[in-house]
Amino acid sequence: MSKDIDELAALNKDYVDSVQSSDVKRFDQILAPEFYCSNPDKSLVDRAAFLKQTAKPVAIRNLYAHDVKIRVMGDFAIIHAATSYTMPDGQEAHGRYTDCWARHNGKWLAVSAHVSR
Repeated sequence: MSKDIDELAALNKDYVDSVQSSDVKRFDQILAPEFYCSNPDKSLVDRAAFLKQTAKPVAIRNLYAHDVKIRVMGDFAIIHAATSYTMPDGQEAHGRYTDCWARHNGKWLAVSAHVSR
């Protein structure tokens, strides 16, 4: 289980870093074909729409995750975390997210995300 948690912690960091840097290539590697995301504006987007929205540079900066909790249940895992970031006007802001991961052929892939601000 320790190996899974280490791997998921690294994937979680990649995910957050990819949001900040609009890294569509990395997301293409770590999102399952059936991926869906609930956005802070309450919209639900599939993988293709998520990649399209991710390609647009984000206005926030200094995004980082903290209070990360990783739960592994066999070939399924849930990651809960808080976020902190700086808004374009310089104000500090906070949010939360929950990501669900499933092991496909020995590889962890994100299958679902829910983001709130």
